[in-house]
Amino acid sequence: MPCKFSELDVRDEFVDPHILTPHHTEREVEMESEETGLRPRLLDDFIGQRELKEHLRIVLTAARQRSQAADHVLLAGPPGLGKTTMACIIAEEMGAKLHITSGPALERAGDLAAILTKLGEHDVLFIDEIHRLSRSVEEIMYPAMEDFQIDIVVGKGPAASSIRLSLPPFTLVGATTRTGMITGPLRDRFGLVSRLDFYDEEELTAIVLRAARILNITIDGDGAAQIARRSRGTPRIANRLLRRVRDYAEVNHPTPSGEGIIDAGIAADALVLFGVDARGLDKVDRAILSALCKQFGGGPVGLTTLAISVSEQPETLEDVYEPFLIQQGFLSRTPRGRIAMPAAFEHLHMTPPERFPS
Repeated sequence: MPCKFSELDVRDEFVDPHILTPHHTEREVEMESEETGLRPRLLDDFIGQRELKEHLRIVLTAARQRSQAADHVLLAGPPGLGKTTMACIIAEEMGAKLHITSGPALERAGDLAAILTKLGEHDVLFIDEIHRLSRSVEEIMYPAMEDFQIDIVVGKGPAASSIRLSLPPFTLVGATTRTGMITGPLRDRFGLVSRLDFYDEEELTAIVLRAARILNITIDGDGAAQIARRSRGTPRIANRLLRRVRDYAEVNHPTPSGEGIIDAGIAADALVLFGVDARGLDKVDRAILSALCKQFGGGPVGLTTLAISVSEQPETLEDVYEPFLIQQGFLSRTPRGRIAMPAAFEHLHMTPPERFPS
């Protein structure tokens, strides 16, 4: 049964590619269709996240056997690992309609109440960035998740009164990149809480090959592995790099049919051209390491000072770039500031200072 979407959907990648609106050109619809086609629709098609898939398989199968709505699910993890895709899969597996919104979009309690009252039985409501829900909106979620009821206040002042409305059983799927910002009462109301892990090279290679088949890109296993190796463990980045390598191959190595055949050499040349090195570091990553190692002698250096040296905001460095550099052993956070690790000097072809034992 195809995944169904309601009028509440606000994410562009779920726009029906066969319906042209006044705001969508044929090229825009074609691009949206391409994005949507890369998303797996069933658990069996989803590559990676074995533990989460097994948990969901049990939860969803049991719910279908009982003809009930599935338990509420909280998905945590860095951006690009498949939280939105997993929400669509949950709806698809349950044969339910998917409603999509985000935490910042629900500014008032009435915004959430309007969405909840339009849900059908066993529908799936996906709230992205759920940790950014306001307190007043979050408090409405409690009875809705537990008892499938909400309290609506009608009127103002002394004439105000509260009306309790019943909701059909539904499944809430929340996604967050910051689990620690979700309050305990909200987190405890989810029946399944799971964190998505970064993907290994083998899984990313399979994802690249699958995307290449969907996009009609000719690529061999070595070329896909080159892209996977530089994708920072993230499928979204892998798919983005695949498109850039495709563009490079079509322009610089075209076949008589106008397409490009991608092998390991072409993939490597394309990624170097677009500023992605063999370890997956981009221009800003290398600028951070260069500033730490060359300007500040390996540190320690404060976050604000480091951000100014590379012309970025401190929040951007802390949330976007530093996690990957730390995971790869290039950077360390200490109470005194950021310190470059020996791997950072080696990557820049520099000799580590004497404070690092050989």
